[in-house]
Amino acid sequence: MNQASLTISKITDLANPTRFLALARRVIPWLAILTALFFAIGLYLSFTTEGDYQQGMTVRIMYVHVPAAWLSMMCYTVMAVSAIGTLVWRHPLADVSHKSAAPLGAAFTFIALVSGSLWGKPMWGTWWVWDARLTSVFVLFLMYLGLIALNRAVDDPSKAARLSAVLILVGFVNIPIIKFSVEWWNTLHQPASVVRMGGPTIDAEFLRPLLVMAIAFTLLFFTLHIAAMRNEIWRRRIAVQRRLAARMAGRETSQ
Repeated sequence: MNQASLTISKITDLANPTRFLALARRVIPWLAILTALFFAIGLYLSFTTEGDYQQGMTVRIMYVHVPAAWLSMMCYTVMAVSAIGTLVWRHPLADVSHKSAAPLGAAFTFIALVSGSLWGKPMWGTWWVWDARLTSVFVLFLMYLGLIALNRAVDDPSKAARLSAVLILVGFVNIPIIKFSVEWWNTLHQPASVVRMGGPTIDAEFLRPLLVMAIAFTLLFFTLHIAAMRNEIWRRRIAVQRRLAARMAGRETSQ
C-alpha cells in the first residue's frame, strides 16, 4: 500500500465518530498543555518588550488583535474545507466540523473587532471607520452569527448541514476581500507587515512575541474546535438515544 492510500485510509478511519472520540481524548490534553505554554511565553514576551516609538505601549494590543484577526479568517477557511467535505464527499464529521467552528470564528472575529477599535482610537483618533478592511471583517462577524442562527433554527441536522455548507462556500468570497482590501482600496488600516512578499517589515523585537501569540491562538482554536466536535458528537448520540427511547415508550403505551 502506497503513502497516498495510507493517508486516505487514515482519513476514512477518522470518519468513524467513535475513532474520532478516541483520538480527541488523547489529543486534547496535549493541545491544552501546549496552548497554555505558548500563551505563558507569549504574554511574558508581550509585557517585557519596549513600547513603539510612535505607538507607545498601545502596540501591545497588536499581540491580541493580529492573531485574533488571522484566526477569524483561518477559522472560516477550515469551515469552507469542511463544507466541501459535506457537499462533495459526504464526510460524516464534516458538518460537525463547520458547525462546531462557527461559534469559535465569531468569538475570534469579535475579539479582533473590539481590540482593533481599542487600538484605532489612539492611532486614528476614532473608534471606528467604515473603510474596506473593517467593514469586510464586520460582515464576516455577521456571517458567523447567521450560520449559528441557521444551525439552531433547522431541526434536521442533515438539512442544516447542507444549507450551511452552501452559505459557507458562497460567503468565502469575503475572505480574499478582507485579505487584499488594504491593497485594492484606500483605507486607514495599514497593509500587511508580516506575511508579505519580501519578508516581514516589523521589527524583530515585536515580531517574536507576535508569532508566539499567533501560535498560541492557533493551538487554542484547534483545542476548542476538537473539544466542540467531540461535544457535538455526544449531543447527537444523546438525541438519537432519546428519540429511540421515546419510540419504545410509544410502542409500549400502544400495546
